[in-house]
Amino acid sequence: MSKLRVRSTEPDASGKVLDITPQNAGWTYVGFRVHRLMPGMRITGLEEKREACLIVLTGTADVIAATERFEAIGGRKTLFDDMSPAAVLVPPSTRYTVIARSTVELAVCTAPAKGGVIRYIAPQSIGREKRGTGTNTRFVRNVLPETEPAESLLIAEVITPAGHWSSYPPHKHDTDALPTQSALEETYYHRLNPRQGFAFQRVYTDDRSIDETICVEDGDVVLVPRGYHPVGAPHGYDLYYLNVMAGPKRTWLIANDPAHDWMLQKT
Repeated sequence: MSKLRVRSTEPDASGKVLDITPQNAGWTYVGFRVHRLMPGMRITGLEEKREACLIVLTGTADVIAATERFEAIGGRKTLFDDMSPAAVLVPPSTRYTVIARSTVELAVCTAPAKGGVIRYIAPQSIGREKRGTGTNTRFVRNVLPETEPAESLLIAEVITPAGHWSSYPPHKHDTDALPTQSALEETYYHRLNPRQGFAFQRVYTDDRSIDETICVEDGDVVLVPRGYHPVGAPHGYDLYYLNVMAGPKRTWLIANDPAHDWMLQKT
């Protein structure tokens, strides 16, 4: 089995189904957890030396961070609804609590930080952007782009329609060579509609020291420590993924695979 593919588990007592840490991923920056909460369930946490972005992917929840309370946030029924999520950015060493008002899918995205302020990210502030043309069309919601305050995290949602490609042409961001390319670790949290579907993601480097083509199913995470990482959705199955990125500098600068860069030069 691929070391880059992490599968969801049955929920534990806290509803946790995924728990990716720098230690178990073998890298430095990105942490990613998913909790599936039943109505009335709550989780608490405190990230030392790490900021956390708490994203209410589906359902409605109350989020308390230190003395600030954000009530009944979220509201999306499915990840494929034409609606953005709600999120709360929590600085390091700040205790937080999430209380589910309905069935909730919660993502906890973390990365190193020294400070910051508590900030609510409302669905209305997250627009939808269309990228690409033809069967390379996909739809992006920038939950936490570099134009918004944070210390390390960059977060986006992507919907790839059935039969389409995304993160394509293949690109990478694994070299600290500003201003042409930044070094960012990345996780892809994949969900499918209908859920019994599958999709494909390839992760490969120029020297092919990494070269894996991964069949992903609903709830899988693909780790991208370095290299190019295109994604394809088969006919009949729409693909959602949540990207979490972080690295030594908080900027997203990519390099396309030279072998495939020609398609962007077409007029």
